[in-house]
Amino acid sequence: MNKFLKLLVLGLFFFSPSIFAQSAFQGFYGQIATGYENNSASNLDAVFKEAARIYPDTYNASTQNFGGAPLIVGLGYNFSVAPNFILGIGLDYSLASQRSSTYSSNFPLIDTTFTGQSLKVSNRFNIFITPGYEIDKDKLVYLKAGYSSIKATYNPPTASDGTPEARNWTSPSSTVGGYILGLGYKQIIKGGFYGFAEGNYMSYSKPSLVSNVDEQPYGGASTWTMTTNPSISAYQLLIGIGYKF
Repeated sequence: MNKFLKLLVLGLFFFSPSIFAQSAFQGFYGQIATGYENNSASNLDAVFKEAARIYPDTYNASTQNFGGAPLIVGLGYNFSVAPNFILGIGLDYSLASQRSSTYSSNFPLIDTTFTGQSLKVSNRFNIFITPGYEIDKDKLVYLKAGYSSIKATYNPPTASDGTPEARNWTSPSSTVGGYILGLGYKQIIKGGFYGFAEGNYMSYSKPSLVSNVDEQPYGGASTWTMTTNPSISAYQLLIGIGYKF
């Protein structure tokens, strides 16, 4: 029994992560990044509804691609799980929102063109794991996978072709979840400071955006709604700096 206990203690010691050489990337970190972000919103066609009647006509709206420079802050923790191998957990948040340019769409049923519509994405939040491999003591490549969420906001028409409808629409929002996949590289600059580059792809479930019309078309007394369920995805190319505590 004593011999078995000695072998067990020796085995636990041998396989314990604490005996690995201290990684320059192990521990807590905080970082900030910017770069380029592109969002794609497709399936922008909508259902226009008056009371119990549903008009199947579509907007004929095209896919909207929009983006700009994001501003992303993040933090996390890296564990050394084997020589040269890191497993990280982290989260980040996008401080900047992105909004499409305005677009028009035709509603054939009442021979009306809706103008001034746009879509905004904001409050992007990611939580993820980052398995990585240390090329050497100052260089790390890693994969990124996890959960992502955004708030999608539909900015409705501002006017129509000379008629009083399409005014006083509500501006609905919906928070939806999806996934993030990415690939990155970090390099120690000096001390705990490091630079990094990262590419990410995100895809989301369809939000249900229902806009109510306060002023009914052509003076009608019924309640009108317009519902759209866009498909939203995005990619990012980022560069940033961080500090490992």
